[in-house]
Amino acid sequence: MISEKLLNQLNEQMNYEFHSSHLYLTMAAYCSAESLDGFANFFIVQAEEERFHAMKLYRYINDRGHRAIIEGIPELNNSYESVLDAFEQAFSHERSVTERIYALSDTAMNEREHATIAFLKWFIDEQVEEEAMFDTIINKLKRIDQDSNAFFMMDTEFQQRSFSPPEE
Repeated sequence: MISEKLLNQLNEQMNYEFHSSHLYLTMAAYCSAESLDGFANFFIVQAEEERFHAMKLYRYINDRGHRAIIEGIPELNNSYESVLDAFEQAFSHERSVTERIYALSDTAMNEREHATIAFLKWFIDEQVEEEAMFDTIINKLKRIDQDSNAFFMMDTEFQQRSFSPPEE
């Protein structure tokens, strides 16, 4: 049985995932304005993934007999100094998502809510992938620095990125 505390945390995380989706759209808009369509596509795909995460939580809350509570999205940052800055902010954001998922998992474990523990394992695994991906991209961006050819190649590579929801 999901406690009120755990339910509130699940709803908060769901809303944070929606917030994450919007945050990545701000990064996509920045990249589009800079005529970096591949990087923009990267962040649009990331926004789709975050919405998928939010909806996964939405369905879980409802499947457990509770009501998902949708809240407004807080004001978002819309300014970035560079593509590297956007990726560094994204990486920092993903680290905060990881902390929140861990706290949620801790609550589920403390309350011995085994179904929620099992459900959250997917999110924990996902966060390992997310952090690794952003860390790798940041390292590549730092390594290429002012090499416009490498930057163009990376932008072109990201134009191919797409999102297909994983099989449940």
